[in-house]
Amino acid sequence: MSEAVHATEFSTEIATPHINPKGAEIAETILLPGDPLRAKFIADTFLEDVVQFNEVRNILGFTGTYQGHRVSVMGTGMGMPSIGIYSWELIHNYGVKNLIRVGSIGALQENINLHDVIVASAASTDSNFLSQYNLPGQYSPTASWKLLKALVDEAEKQDAHIHVGNILSSDVFYNFDQTVNDRWAHMGVLGVEMESAALYAIAAEAGVNALGLFTVSDNIAADTHLSAEERQTAFHTMMKLALPLAGLD
Repeated sequence: MSEAVHATEFSTEIATPHINPKGAEIAETILLPGDPLRAKFIADTFLEDVVQFNEVRNILGFTGTYQGHRVSVMGTGMGMPSIGIYSWELIHNYGVKNLIRVGSIGALQENINLHDVIVASAASTDSNFLSQYNLPGQYSPTASWKLLKALVDEAEKQDAHIHVGNILSSDVFYNFDQTVNDRWAHMGVLGVEMESAALYAIAAEAGVNALGLFTVSDNIAADTHLSAEERQTAFHTMMKLALPLAGLD
């Protein structure tokens, strides 16, 4: 773990420019959906004894219990700059050790179905986010083995079908170059989202754990999509896989 994390006096009595817990607990394990309202939905649907710890900029955060284990959930907004801010502050100001991104993804492989769950063992990117580390080569952001193994074990326990592999974290949603998805797909990339490469890099630098898992809301290769109503209910399988990780030491 980095010296910066060791040196910090963690306290939820202290506010950052983006998080103000006002003394409410933030658990060492946190789920990070992009949508703040999905964070509230997760807290209301899956957690007990829920207390809200953030409402700054309407980025809602909650802490509760799942099967007796403390767990938090907070929205991060869209894109690597946004999740970069929240994950850094959660780690360095509030002592969070396990950060689990739960979101939606556009599949790039035709054999991946809507509603399937993709687990990102690695996150390629077209972003310049990683340049800040000034590394002497190309860094490959990867998931933490501790969380990845626990998630795969949980999927086997639940007999849940998942896809594990490389994803793309992109800065661009509406890409002028219409050929990019095919080229990433040719390299075996499973799907595209917009946050995980930053989350993995920030966690790695701090010596903590990060993992991203996603429900397939669109298959870009097959041009199939969930409706707005289906998106709201399609995330239960992913949540049943992610929440037991709150019990990890």
